[in-house]
Amino acid sequence: MASFSTILISNRGEIAVRIARTARKLGLRTVAVYSDADVSSPHVRVADLAVNIGGAPASESYLNTKTIIEAARTTGSEAIHPGYGFLSESADFAEACLKADLIFVGPEPEAIRLMGDKATAKRIMAEKGVPCLPGYDGAAQDEATFASEADRIGYPVMLKATGGGGGKGMRLVYSEQELREGLPSAQAEAMKAFGNPQLMLEKAIVAPRHVEVQIFADTLGNVVHLGDRDCSIQRRHQKIIEEAPAPNLDPTLRQEIAQAALIAAQAISYRGAGTVEFLVTADRRFYFLEMNTRLQVEHPVTEMVTGLDLVEWQLRVAAGEALPLPQKQIVLNGHAIEARVCAEDSTAGFLPQTGRLTSWIPATRSGIRIDHALEKGVHVTGFYDSMIAKIIGYGEDREQARQITLAAVKDTFIAGVETNQAFLIECMQSRSFADAEFATDFIERLLAESKRDQPPDPLFVILAATIFYRHCSSRYAGPLFGWRNSAWTAELVELQSGDWFGGISVTPLSGTQFSVLYREIRKTVSICGDGAQLNVTIDGVQSVVAQAWDGNSLTIQWCGKRRSFTESEPILARNTEANTAFVASAPMPGLVTQVNVSAGDVIEKGAILLILEAMKMEHMVRAPVSGRVASIKVKKGQQVASRESLVEIDPETG
Repeated sequence: MASFSTILISNRGEIAVRIARTARKLGLRTVAVYSDADVSSPHVRVADLAVNIGGAPASESYLNTKTIIEAARTTGSEAIHPGYGFLSESADFAEACLKADLIFVGPEPEAIRLMGDKATAKRIMAEKGVPCLPGYDGAAQDEATFASEADRIGYPVMLKATGGGGGKGMRLVYSEQELREGLPSAQAEAMKAFGNPQLMLEKAIVAPRHVEVQIFADTLGNVVHLGDRDCSIQRRHQKIIEEAPAPNLDPTLRQEIAQAALIAAQAISYRGAGTVEFLVTADRRFYFLEMNTRLQVEHPVTEMVTGLDLVEWQLRVAAGEALPLPQKQIVLNGHAIEARVCAEDSTAGFLPQTGRLTSWIPATRSGIRIDHALEKGVHVTGFYDSMIAKIIGYGEDREQARQITLAAVKDTFIAGVETNQAFLIECMQSRSFADAEFATDFIERLLAESKRDQPPDPLFVILAATIFYRHCSSRYAGPLFGWRNSAWTAELVELQSGDWFGGISVTPLSGTQFSVLYREIRKTVSICGDGAQLNVTIDGVQSVVAQAWDGNSLTIQWCGKRRSFTESEPILARNTEANTAFVASAPMPGLVTQVNVSAGDVIEKGAILLILEAMKMEHMVRAPVSGRVASIKVKKGQQVASRESLVEIDPETG
C-alpha cells in the first residue's frame, strides 16, 4: 500500500462511510466530498477532510467531474474511489482521473466502456461462448424500428438502456402499444441517468432468477471469483433483498455460471472488483445479462460469507498489488442476507419519500451488520437514490440468516420518513421466501396475494391512544395531570392512520396507568419513560416501544411492527373534499419534466398527463377520470410537493 496515502471518495451516504472505514484501517488519509444538500451528512464527518463540490442536484456535484478532480488536487489526494452509482461506471471520469495523475480505484477506462455499452458487452460475451438472449442493439432508435424488431423477437421484450443498469431506462413491455408508450420515458430516463438515451431490446424471460458472480482481477493476470449471489427480489428492476450464496443451485450449474463470469473478466483484461450478472431459467439455462464494473451495493453479503474485505482488495489492487488470495484459498462459510431499507411507500407503488429523520435506532444483536449514514435530524431528499441503509444478517445456514435479518429489520426504528421496512418483513416472512422458491416476479406475486391497507391491530390502536393521551395530557386531562382528589373520567381520543379512523376511550388510573377501551377490547396499560423508547406493560406483559413525534404525528414501533398516527380531522372537513377524485395530484415530491396536455384537451382515463422525476426515477401521472382538462397548476421545470394539485379535470364532458 505504498503507491498512495490520501484517497478521495467521490460518493455520499453509506458507501462513503463504508469505504472510509477500510481506508482508515489501512492507514490512508480520507477526503469526503459533499453537495449543498449533504452539508450535515454523517459521511462528511467520518473523513479526515471534506470539500463542498456544488449544488444539491447530482449534475452539479456528484456527477461534476471537473469539480471532483479539483477537490482531489486541492486536498493532495493521489487516488479516487468512486463507490457505486454516480461516476463509478463512467469511462470518461476514469480517464479524467488518469490524465490528472490520479489513481482510479476501478478497472481501466476501456473495460468500463466495453461493458458499459450493453450492446457491445453482449456481442463480446457471445463471441466468447457465453449464452446470450436474442435481441436488437442497432443504431436506429426510432419508434418504428423498435416496433418492427420487437415483432421479430416476439413479445414480451425488455427495453434496456445501453449506457448502464440499475433499472434505469428499463421497461418490460407485452405489446406494441406498451412499447410506443414506454419508449420516450425510457429514453429520457436513460439520458438523465447515463447521459446516453440509446436503448436496446432483449427477449424477456418471464420470471427468471437473477444470479450474479463477484469477480476480482489484478494487473498481474490473476482472476478469481468470490462466489455467487441471488438478487431476484426486485421492484422496478432494482434489487431490495440479496443473499449469498444463491440458494437452490446445483453444484454443476453453480460452477458453469462461475466459469462464465471468469471468461467475461478475462475477455476484457479486467482489473479490480466486478460483478457478472445472469438470468437463470426454471429449466437450468442461464444467460448473460450485464457486467457491472464497480463494487456492488450488495457486496456485504459476499464479505460476510468469505470473511474478506472487498474494499481492501480494491485498494490493494489499485496500488499494484497481487490479489491477496488465489482461488483455492477462497472459502465460503454460512449464509448472508441483505435487506435494503429505502425511503419509499410500498403501499403506493414504491413511490420515493422524503423527510427529516425524527428517530434512528438501529438494531443491535449478534450476527448483523448495518451499513448507513443516518442519525436523528438527517434530511432524506429527493435528489438521490431512495436507499438509506442496508441491514445484513449472517447465519450458519440460510434459515438462521433469514431469522436474524428479519429480526434486525423489525428491531430497527426509523421515523420521520416512510420506509419499506414493513414490506421487507412481509417478504422475508413469506413461505416462498423461506423456502427459497422465488424469481424476479416474486414481489408482483406477493402483492397479488397479500392484503394491503389493513386496519391497524387493535392493540396498536390502544397503545397509540394511550401514548397520545399521555403526550397531550394537559389538553385531555388538564394542567394538573397526575394529581387528583376525585375519580378520573374517560376521555375520547380520535386517531387516524392512513384510511383508518377510530375513537378510543382512555381513563387514567394514575399518572402512569390507564384503562383503555377500543371497540369491545379493554386493556390496562402502564407507560414509563419519556424518551425515544418507552417501557410499556399491557395487562401485565412488559415490552419496549419506540416512539417519535413529528408535530402532531406519532410513529411507534412495537413487536416488529411500525405505524404512524395523527389525531383525526373533523368528519365534516374530510367529507367536504368532493372534487378530489378529479384532481391529479403529485404522488411524491419531484420535478415536473414533461407536461403532455393543455387546458381544454379532452382526455381518457389513464392518459399520461405529465411526468415527474424523483430520486433518479420517472413517474407517469395519469388521468384519474375521463373528461376535459379544466386547468394545469404546474409547468415544466417546477418542483412540486407530495399531494400538490397538478391537473384539474372536469368529468362532465368526458
